[in-house]
Amino acid sequence: MTNIERLATAVTVKDRGDSAATPGALAAPLPRAEAARRPRLWFEALTIAWLAWIYDAITNLAPLRLHTALAHGSDLLSAETTLHLDPERSLDRWLAGHHTLGLWISDYYDNAHFVVTLGLLGFLWWRRADIYRPLRSTLVLVNLLGFLVFWLYPVAPPRMLAGFTDVVASTGAIGSWHTGSLASHANELAAMPSLHIAWAGWCSLVLWQLSARRWVRALAIVYPLLTTFAVLATGNHYVLDVLAGWIVLGAALALVRATTPAWNRFQAGMRLAWRARRAGPERTA
Repeated sequence: MTNIERLATAVTVKDRGDSAATPGALAAPLPRAEAARRPRLWFEALTIAWLAWIYDAITNLAPLRLHTALAHGSDLLSAETTLHLDPERSLDRWLAGHHTLGLWISDYYDNAHFVVTLGLLGFLWWRRADIYRPLRSTLVLVNLLGFLVFWLYPVAPPRMLAGFTDVVASTGAIGSWHTGSLASHANELAAMPSLHIAWAGWCSLVLWQLSARRWVRALAIVYPLLTTFAVLATGNHYVLDVLAGWIVLGAALALVRATTPAWNRFQAGMRLAWRARRAGPERTA
């Protein structure tokens, strides 16, 4: 069993009698009963807005912690050098010397992160409500755990250290968060953990559960590998950030798996209590 299969199994939690994803059923029609149980869109949008608010609050602290974050970044790079686990500088120099490829990778780095993740999240909500909740909860926890580390241990990315090139900024990538008006809305001191990697890993789990088709599962393997190359070569993350991203994803999966059964029992009890309360006056009448 591969690592992706183990993680996919960990997040496949039965939800009030739901069955796990059917192999090969990438776009299977959603039964009417399942569609009726689809979470409220306004609540899902509110959750995203809440996460954005927390991220923005942490970002506002960045100017006050620049020197600390730079010191942490230097410490991480020194630790990797000691462990002979420091390909970031070589990859960054190589990609900086290939402008066209650097532009493509930078565009991928800036945009795939949001497009792929939110696209899959929306697809799950619309077509696969039966597996949406545990996967959505996992993604929410990934972000909350990441934000907690951003707050407790700010880390400047390699591109802010001497000897590195900010490939995204130098190539003028579309939607760059490093320059222009978008720069003020990005947390530049959030290298550890890499949420690019954690989100990419989450996307792989989603694809793995949606279909057993070879090309889909090939994408599930290639996507995080390409993302790893992009975050290292553009000078945005350290190898240890990548490892931390996978750890955060694993921790979120474990928390969801441990708490979902209890949460489902609580919800079932609340529904029964609500029905009994509504049925009481009807019997009296």
